[in-house]
Amino acid sequence: MLLFLKLLLAHILGDFVFQSEKWVRDKEDKKAKSSKLYVHIGIHTILLLLVFQFNLQEYWLGFLLIIVSHYSIDLLKLYLQKKKTKRIWFFIDQVLHILILIVITSFYNNFSFSVDTIINDKSLLLTIFVLLVTFVSAVFIKIIITQWNPESKKENDDSLAKAGRYIGILERLFVFTFVITNHWEAIGFLLAAKSVFRFGDLTSSKDRKLTEYILIGTLLSFGFAVLLGVLYLYILNLL
Repeated sequence: MLLFLKLLLAHILGDFVFQSEKWVRDKEDKKAKSSKLYVHIGIHTILLLLVFQFNLQEYWLGFLLIIVSHYSIDLLKLYLQKKKTKRIWFFIDQVLHILILIVITSFYNNFSFSVDTIINDKSLLLTIFVLLVTFVSAVFIKIIITQWNPESKKENDDSLAKAGRYIGILERLFVFTFVITNHWEAIGFLLAAKSVFRFGDLTSSKDRKLTEYILIGTLLSFGFAVLLGVLYLYILNLL
């Protein structure tokens, strides 16, 4: 486990700390011809040497596999990703890197990474409730409040696309987390913070229907999250 943590730390440093946005853009533009790509791989090489304490006599295979795979995965992502799929390829890229680290760790140590350790009653229950809190609740809330939609969207509305949906998902996740970790006071802080940010919109709009619509949506969102949090804890205690 210690070796995996060291490799993961080296990966985080190489991919996120010691790689600037300028380097990423250069790699996307020039791909295999980008000098930043090879500087990036060089940084990972140095970090891996430190992790393996320059003991390549013992760790040469793992060292080579990580470097070669990292270069190949990065190059694959650069050539296959499009503007609309950059986010998807970012996550694919990171998952593949971490899987390689797991394989290398299991080769050198008794590092067991069994599916059974991940997929169990508790993890499945948590996954189900996270989906209920995020996506299922969003559908229920939308169905409930659609009948009161004030249809007051402006032509020059400068809000982000689907921002309301993502804000709702995030706030329900926060509330759900606060409930299952027994930090109820944080829910009040979150509600107060959202009220402060919304206050300007509501007062400037001078639209009572819009105010009521937002209030109903917020209360439903918080209510669903609290209810599901309590229900999750109840079922968890039965397992």
